[in-house]
Amino acid sequence: MGELIPITLFIVVGIAVGLAFYFRYRTRKEVQESVRIAIDKGQELTPELLKSLGEAREPKSADFRRALISIAIGLAFVIFALVLNEEDALRPLIAISAFPFLLGIAYLGLWRFGHNST
Repeated sequence: MGELIPITLFIVVGIAVGLAFYFRYRTRKEVQESVRIAIDKGQELTPELLKSLGEAREPKSADFRRALISIAIGLAFVIFALVLNEEDALRPLIAISAFPFLLGIAYLGLWRFGHNST
């Protein structure tokens, strides 16, 4: 029974990544179908419109949201380690929490300093 936990973890991560790819694919397919319909109806498509359709529509606050979520996940691991109150689990869980926490700090830096060019 104990072997099912890591197997389930990898299956869930695989499903989440697969769904992200699928929805991104579906969005691109719908954009292409819209362009085809517009061309079939004789509407003129400007280069600016085509360029804007091809670009990702990520809001400027996306890095800030990712930062908050990553920092929250890192802090959740620390709180879990403290609540668990086992000496053997404390250091490994805090070490694991460093990855999402530092990733969140990096996203926070991207949010703060990365949007000056736009």
